[in-house]
Amino acid sequence: MVFQRHSKSNAAKWLGLVTAVWVQAISGNNYTFSNYSDALKSIMNLTQVELNDLSVAKDVGKAFGLLAGLASDRLPPWVILLIGSVEGFVGYGAQWLVVSERASLSYWQMCIFLCMGGNSTTWMNTAILVTCIRNFRKNRGPVSGILKGYVGLSTAIFTDICTALFSDSSASFLLMLAVVPFGVCLTAVVFLHEVPPSADDEGGDQDEPRYFNILNGVAVVVAFYLLAYDFIGSSFGSAFNLAFVGILLVLLASPLLIPLYDLLRSFKKSCSSDVEDGEAVGEPLLESQETAEASVQCEEATEEPEVVPDEAEEVKRKPVIGEDHTIFQAMRTYDFWMLFTSFLCGVGTGLAVQNNMGQIGSSLGYDDVSVFVSLISIWGFFGRIISGTGSEYLIKKNGSPRPWWNAGSQIVMAIGFVAMAWAFEGSLYVGSVIVGLCYGVRLAITVPTASELFGLKYYGLIYNVLILNLPLGSFLFSGILAGYIYDAEATSTASGGDTCSGAHCYRIVFIVMAAACLIGCVLDVFLAIKTKALYAKIQASKNSKKS
Repeated sequence: MVFQRHSKSNAAKWLGLVTAVWVQAISGNNYTFSNYSDALKSIMNLTQVELNDLSVAKDVGKAFGLLAGLASDRLPPWVILLIGSVEGFVGYGAQWLVVSERASLSYWQMCIFLCMGGNSTTWMNTAILVTCIRNFRKNRGPVSGILKGYVGLSTAIFTDICTALFSDSSASFLLMLAVVPFGVCLTAVVFLHEVPPSADDEGGDQDEPRYFNILNGVAVVVAFYLLAYDFIGSSFGSAFNLAFVGILLVLLASPLLIPLYDLLRSFKKSCSSDVEDGEAVGEPLLESQETAEASVQCEEATEEPEVVPDEAEEVKRKPVIGEDHTIFQAMRTYDFWMLFTSFLCGVGTGLAVQNNMGQIGSSLGYDDVSVFVSLISIWGFFGRIISGTGSEYLIKKNGSPRPWWNAGSQIVMAIGFVAMAWAFEGSLYVGSVIVGLCYGVRLAITVPTASELFGLKYYGLIYNVLILNLPLGSFLFSGILAGYIYDAEATSTASGGDTCSGAHCYRIVFIVMAAACLIGCVLDVFLAIKTKALYAKIQASKNSKKS
């Protein structure tokens, strides 16, 4: 019975991860603003600064993610998911009404609904990340890489499905953003919950790496499949487009085979174990019970008694890096602010490119920027998957601190910004790939790094404080820097708006963002050096579980 209970809980843990993957595959809607920003600008007759402020309002919604962080310690995951799904349905539903010209809203009303749409994903991500990282404590890097990887793919998934079914209609795209996440979250509400750790979890489940490799393999296939469609296009007719969507949905559903396989395999082992137990009767059963009791007593006798410090001393003692921190204790450390500021330099600049891709592409002569949006999304996925799995491998091999990955990504991203400022032929393709890749690394590495530095007990709130960098970075680099420089370079049009054409429109923006990335790199190097001893301990702990 104990074995059966464990097998069911193990399968439930993997089923929860699969549904979490589905939620993450539809929760990257905050990165899709470029797909409908031109429609908003045209319908509402906005300047570039006003349009960028709308994108900032979308990202400001993440600032209210602190509410999701606080709720994660008090509410079950299904409640948090339900709140996020309803909020997203209302927020993106209102935007759909405006873009489809079924309703008219004022500028400030649109800011509120964009903020709601942005905030909805913080509830979804908090429920998913906190639950899955707690369920897979020994494999935080791969879990973070997989989940954040699918967030990266979600933009390409939405964009390509909309292209295939609705021919890039902005109104249809927004309707998908409202309806699809709502339906998927209702499914996850049933299956996602925290599973208590078992004996196998403490000792290291030998099947977990194999299952993670399968999930990574499926994700890579999905990424290349989307990439192929981006370059082939949707010009082969409706039958081809329907087949593309059907195959994509099958690929996204295929990870369900993992929990099913695990449950069936455990059921077979349980049946064979029951047969063997039935053959052992009478005194051997009593002996085994006595033996079990004796072993428990022996373990209790051999365990070192814990030294319980005086309560007053315990209250005064500050937690060291690697132990559980409250948010206020974490904010009193240099480590937190180095991680926070370097994160701002990486994600703030990356968001500025994604929010302004419509206008960046137009200024360089591209009528359709959907391919660049998809490139950022897909290469963001590769950045997340590679860094999540690779950083975990290097920790186990030589105790390499995860912040080294962040430092490397900042240097490469700075090179990408220089390439876009240079504006040679094809530079936007190169820049999109580099920005997507490095943005993905930044997100996937920071998630497990925060849990390793400050513990899991208050992780939900600490995570949501860190992602305050998304609205802050969007405001600084997109709302202020990109918006005002674009308007300064732009010329007025006959219709009353403004436009800018040429490489000069965003050159200063890219140079400033490259400098910001270099500052972030320096901070990451300091953090990597400072946490070297911590990661040596983590390496020893991971390797001891294997032996």
